[in-house]
Amino acid sequence: MGYWKVPCVFLLCLFISFCLPCQLLADEVDKNLTAQLFIDASERSSRPIPQTLFGIFFEEINHAGAGGLWAELVSNRGFEAGGANIPSNIDPWSIIGDESSIIVSTDRSSCFERNKVALKMEVLCNSEGTHICPSGGVGIYNPGFWGMNIEQGKSYKIVIYVRSTGEIDISVSFTSSDGLQTLSSTNIKASASDVSNWTKMEVLLEAKETNRNSRLQLTTSKNGVVWFDQVSAMPLDTYKGHGFRNELVEMLADIKPRFIRFPGGCFVEGEWLRNAFRWKASVGPWEERPGHFGDVWMYWTDDGLGYFEFLQLAEDLGALPIWVFNNGISHNDQVDTSSVLPFVQEALDGIEFARGDASSTWGAVRAAMGHPDPFDLKYVAIGNEDCGKKNYRGNYLKFYDAIKRAYPDIEIITNCDGSSRPLDHPTDLYDFHVYTSANNLFSMSHQFDRTTRQGPKAFVSEYAVTGKDAGTGSLLAALAEAAFLIGLEKNSDVVHMASYAPLFVNSNDRRWNPDAIVFNSFQAYGTPSYWVQRFFTESSGAILLNATLQKDSSNSLVASAITWKNSEAGQTYIRIKVVNFGSNSVNLQISVDGLDPNSVKLSGSTKTTLTSANLMDENSFKEPKKVAPIQTLLEDAHKEMSVLLLPHSFTSFDLLKESASLRITEDDSSLVSSI
Repeated sequence: MGYWKVPCVFLLCLFISFCLPCQLLADEVDKNLTAQLFIDASERSSRPIPQTLFGIFFEEINHAGAGGLWAELVSNRGFEAGGANIPSNIDPWSIIGDESSIIVSTDRSSCFERNKVALKMEVLCNSEGTHICPSGGVGIYNPGFWGMNIEQGKSYKIVIYVRSTGEIDISVSFTSSDGLQTLSSTNIKASASDVSNWTKMEVLLEAKETNRNSRLQLTTSKNGVVWFDQVSAMPLDTYKGHGFRNELVEMLADIKPRFIRFPGGCFVEGEWLRNAFRWKASVGPWEERPGHFGDVWMYWTDDGLGYFEFLQLAEDLGALPIWVFNNGISHNDQVDTSSVLPFVQEALDGIEFARGDASSTWGAVRAAMGHPDPFDLKYVAIGNEDCGKKNYRGNYLKFYDAIKRAYPDIEIITNCDGSSRPLDHPTDLYDFHVYTSANNLFSMSHQFDRTTRQGPKAFVSEYAVTGKDAGTGSLLAALAEAAFLIGLEKNSDVVHMASYAPLFVNSNDRRWNPDAIVFNSFQAYGTPSYWVQRFFTESSGAILLNATLQKDSSNSLVASAITWKNSEAGQTYIRIKVVNFGSNSVNLQISVDGLDPNSVKLSGSTKTTLTSANLMDENSFKEPKKVAPIQTLLEDAHKEMSVLLLPHSFTSFDLLKESASLRITEDDSSLVSSI
């Protein structure tokens, strides 16, 4: 993700608004517009779409992972976010009690070598005597990421590392944000000898009530000195038990992504190399991970969501992992090619971690984390948006040669765009990023029409409408993106992968607009751009049909057609997708040729439409499906039929075939419609 692109998009939007006032959208046309769509469904004119065409791109931006997809409730769980020097800031941890009763500080006494900072709590009051602690005791609390969502009946695993000079009696509780309502509580008691050294304590808390804005607090009424480190609170109910927030992953699963590109983006590069994401610091036991400050998007991550977890997420989703790693280049500093070999070795070690045998050095680390079998890593990207930087080509070639020698089957992705001119270095795929206005992206439905079919293929790994056309996720943006995706689908002989960006935004920390999925501690909804992706769930691995539009004066329509198979129901469909980017309705005459007689079945055929009353309509927590697809039965499904396309709409028609006379590849058996 290129954070520098916003000003460019802004200037482009200004140009459009001042220089093209008569063309807010594609050319407007007269009322009663008509058009014809001819579809050749014969085998001779069809071709298979790559199995990998549509997927997702995850970047740690907008607190997408920390406080989002990763279900950890505690923010700054290891007290490292304030830096390695002491005293340090413990934010968002806060103190319960005044200075006469408690003194809280940090020191470097932790038992973990890579994260030495621990919290020291000196309790000056007691449950009896002359200095009695206030009711409820004194201590510390953590509000999580803008409030913890604690739900009645659910259980949460609390892990605390503790040390003390005496016996302890610590109350571990979930409470309301003001501490007045207790949702669940238990006590950790131990003798002085049991906690004289760092000791791991685990408890389960079952919530008796629900509170969407809760906090975790550790309190005591026993005087003495207590140290805490690595305080974690995780719901037991996570996606497949792997630590991911259920409803967010389920929204990803509904897209049926064929790949997941991770973990960035600019997050991989860093403003400076010293703050770039390093995979080796993100694997192994979570307590031992040092975490790091992401200086592009300006927040701390404990890196509980690390390299292993991304690989696991890909496996859980049935998607291929695409690992983006740093190639010795950040936004502000670069490693000279003559010194880049340690970075090359780090990438090779990362591939071994994913693919190596459990007896290999890094494969053994993966196996110790609970995954003895290798992950299915077939794609890697060397850097992010680094093409044109002084050392990129030289560094890239070092990585390329070393990886191809060790892993000749791995497909390598360059940052340099090869869609309009030949590349000066070898690669399997090239990256293509675009953030622009709605009009421009709509016109880019033909972007790859004239791209050479020889050589490396395109990976459109970041695309979106941005700027004033997008708001925080508008219908206008979604329609332009739908047209662009139809163009990619029709050019899937040269475009092999595509993914929207960014994927997630925590509504409390919008670093980028728009995004596909918006969430807070307990709610989530898809923007119109998310719903557009749901129209393409069956495209990867389907059969592309030859679809030709004949229009009068309109340039507002873009269309495609595929055949796909619902293996669960044993049914084959023709799916026709049409974007009407104009402000008038269109009477579209659809003609399907090349089918067996009477092969389109009336019952079971459907029409799905995405539109709204206003182009700038958006979804929200209050109206999560204000702009969402509406599916109805298609009452007049024939090989020859007339349909009405609403203004500013995206419509798909699923025509159920009586018999599967078209060629469908064996790998299509996993396709199931999910709009």
